[in-house]
Amino acid sequence: MKRILLCCAAGMSTSMVVNRMKQAARDQQIEVEIKAVGVEEFTDAMPEFDCCLLGPQIKSRLEDFKAQAAPKRIPVTVINSMDYGMMRGARILADALALIA
Repeated sequence: MKRILLCCAAGMSTSMVVNRMKQAARDQQIEVEIKAVGVEEFTDAMPEFDCCLLGPQIKSRLEDFKAQAAPKRIPVTVINSMDYGMMRGARILADALALIA
C-alpha cells in the first residue's frame, strides 16, 4: 500500500483535499493511506510515508523539507496551486503516485 503525506500550515483545506484524494482512490480501486499534518508534525510523520506533498501556502519550506526527507529518499513536492484550490483529488493523487513510481 502506498502512503502519502500532505503537509500544510493549519490543516483545514488540506483535510478536504485528503478526503477528495481518498474518494478518487476508492473510485479507482487504489489502496492508499493518505494523511494530512501541520508543518510542526512533518519531521516526525515524514519517515512513515512514501512521498510528501506540501500545500501551496507553505511552498517556501520546500527546500527545508526536501533536505529532511533526502536521507530517507522520500520525494517532496508542492501541490499544484490550481489543483489544490479546485480540490482536484484525482489529479493530486495521480501526481503523488507518479512521485512514488
